[in-house]
Amino acid sequence: MPTLPFSENQPHQHRQMAESFGSDAERYDQARPRYPEAMVDRIATSSPGRDVPVVPDVLDILDVGCGTGIAARQFQDAGHRVLGVEPDVRMAEVARRLGTEVDVATFEAWDPAGREFDAVIAGQAWHWIDPVAGAAKAAQVLRPHARLAAFWNVFQLPPDLAEAVTTIYQRAVPDAPFDFRAMTRGGLDANQPILTKAADGMRETGAFGEPEQWRFDWERTYTRDAWLDQIPTQGAFTRLPSDKLAEVLEGVGAAIDAMGGSFTMPYATVVITATRTAPA
Repeated sequence: MPTLPFSENQPHQHRQMAESFGSDAERYDQARPRYPEAMVDRIATSSPGRDVPVVPDVLDILDVGCGTGIAARQFQDAGHRVLGVEPDVRMAEVARRLGTEVDVATFEAWDPAGREFDAVIAGQAWHWIDPVAGAAKAAQVLRPHARLAAFWNVFQLPPDLAEAVTTIYQRAVPDAPFDFRAMTRGGLDANQPILTKAADGMRETGAFGEPEQWRFDWERTYTRDAWLDQIPTQGAFTRLPSDKLAEVLEGVGAAIDAMGGSFTMPYATVVITATRTAPA
């Protein structure tokens, strides 16, 4: 997960970083990867949300921490209505310009004003929200049998590149509060604590059925320039001084050049999801 480098696995306590991605919202929207269509379809087709076992053709979806609307647009393209909630006005402006309605607020403080939804989703964002408070808020706005689905793109750099990149990161930012080795090696093992916290938060509310973990594997080939374009959008680097960021980009670029100028990244899109139980 590009935004989960915290060794203590408590990113929701780092609100300043959570709201730093809008520093270059256009780059974020262009560089960040999308989500598998199979995931979009599975969330939608398993989210009836109308207290009946029939899935409506058009869902009302709330996208928490919608950013520039990357996930929202994928669900809109599938024919659904999406409202975003996003604390960063710069990210929200891009999302609105690209066709998503957005309320600017933190999810914890957001006023649903009586609105209800067939699904609550969060792409690359749920770790910035207190997992218990967030799940409880989602339960308030979900119709019975509707689905809460938090998902992340988990990447794992090729081993040789991961080793080189770790050295570059640690040399450029020796005092950073991140576990760079875990971040560059990635994979589900490194990120499982965040996934577990999301599931435990859903359980603790008592408002959801037993959480499930879904996985969708895919891969993407990056050129040197394409990967360097994504680095400044990652949470570890959004607030990095320009000279340090330039040092990171130069070093990573040289490492990719040494591999022939491109590499193939394995991704797993992981979903932590549960359905809202009907009131007793």
